[in-house]
Amino acid sequence: MDFEYSEEQVMLRKTVRKFVDEEIMPHIKDWDTNGSFPQEIWQRLADLGLMGVCIPEVYGGSGMDYNSLAIVCEELERGDTTFRTAVSVHTGLNSLSLLQWGTEEQKQKFLVPQAKGEKIGAFGLTEPGAGSDVAALTTSAKRDGDDYVLNGQKTWISLCDQADHFLIFAYTDKQQGHKGISAFIVERERAGFSSKAIKGKYGIRAGNTGELFMEDVRIPVDNRLGEEGEGFKIAMASLDNGRFTVAAGACGLMMACLEASLDYCKVRTTFGKPIGKHQLVQQMLARMEAGYQMSRLLVYRAGELKNSGKRNTRETSLAKWQACDFANQAADDAVQIHGAYGYSDDYPVARYLRNSKAPVIYEGTREIHTIMQADYVLGNREDRELNRMLPAWPFE
Repeated sequence: MDFEYSEEQVMLRKTVRKFVDEEIMPHIKDWDTNGSFPQEIWQRLADLGLMGVCIPEVYGGSGMDYNSLAIVCEELERGDTTFRTAVSVHTGLNSLSLLQWGTEEQKQKFLVPQAKGEKIGAFGLTEPGAGSDVAALTTSAKRDGDDYVLNGQKTWISLCDQADHFLIFAYTDKQQGHKGISAFIVERERAGFSSKAIKGKYGIRAGNTGELFMEDVRIPVDNRLGEEGEGFKIAMASLDNGRFTVAAGACGLMMACLEASLDYCKVRTTFGKPIGKHQLVQQMLARMEAGYQMSRLLVYRAGELKNSGKRNTRETSLAKWQACDFANQAADDAVQIHGAYGYSDDYPVARYLRNSKAPVIYEGTREIHTIMQADYVLGNREDRELNRMLPAWPFE
């Protein structure tokens, strides 16, 4: 048990923090208002090696450990949830899925350019009628010779208009229930594929989120990830990786809430003394700090299990549930500390509160994770080693 960061991890944190402080913080208010960010940011993320931070060097990545991915997500969300989401989806949900389940040919064709930041990856599971109930999806993939023909719609897909490669889940055999779901890599340029952004989101406004439409999209059999019928298993494994990044990002949001609140406590005076001298304000600050420290321990514990090549569904679920709830509470407390000013765009805490809600919903609602944890405790749920696991770190 070692609670110290390596020199490489310390340097990584400094690098990402400098990037956030200099290239995101000065502009995020305008980007949030305008509902987008400059596409040049993608190139900056690639230049810094952040698009494939935990992908082996042989596949174009930086070759760092899985907790280094957590550090990146934590620091990016300190700037804004938009940028953590971009890395979560691109690396956590897509690239790590290719690393775990892809053939060597698929890794060379799709993973390498993604790890280098030359291409962007996204994840297509949610549908208008299928969120927590994954088996309710209706997208279909019918075999036609050496191809599959995909038809269906996905919604609430991050990077819908920006990604080049999409990991799409569809039924190849509806009669088999969730065992009839398969996973496919779909390139944007395929005929019949289109996307449309969702406007008017409550939070994460600078990010691109929307719908995907597939009308007789023809892809080769070589684009199937895993075997037919392994899609549900692949999706759940992908969510383990995505939830890990979401939990890490929540720690960054708590950090931002605490920093903003402490700054405000230094300049705001009521009843003849700084507001930081009032015990109920101190209670909110203490609650932020406690949530932050506990969540980080849960996150980095899950990361160490990933580094060891072990299943971590239980630990990652707990980290995601608790960290996101703590972050939502921290953002609410930050607004309360700022009073009426917290209800305006004059301070960043209103944005933090808006951004904090989505992670409590996506990649497993708090209710789903509550049920999962109860099932583990009751002995109703047990995780077994998958037939393909993420490679342990250090990578061979």
